[in-house]
Amino acid sequence: MAYWLFKSEPFKFSFAALKALGAAGTEWDGVRNYLARNNMRAMAVGDQGFFYHSNEGLAVVGIAEVIATAHPDSTSADPRWECVDIRAVRDMPKPVTLAAVKAEPRLAKMSLVTSMRLSVQPVTAEEWAIVLAMGGL
Repeated sequence: MAYWLFKSEPFKFSFAALKALGAAGTEWDGVRNYLARNNMRAMAVGDQGFFYHSNEGLAVVGIAEVIATAHPDSTSADPRWECVDIRAVRDMPKPVTLAAVKAEPRLAKMSLVTSMRLSVQPVTAEEWAIVLAMGGL
């Protein structure tokens, strides 16, 4: 299993909106960055990801799961753009803020710290465990 981080502005699509979709989940569409797209191409069904509220909140607020591998993004006619489908798994008992991540020396190399603008990021197993602990899991 691999781990990831999905970033979304909560006023556009929040973790609450993902939870409301239930087990059916949704496409993680609209990504127009090649590195983020390539990250999605590397995903497998069952991979887990942090759901991060960007711009407003600036915190890991939940956990999502990949439920369909990369396929054409339905919001684009351009075949270069692909996306995965995800569903909500659970809330983080305590949201993990960007400030808290940056303050944790063991997370200094985490993509959330080093590649702030990337909307779909890899997370190492060690980073995953640290953030889970910080969030009360």
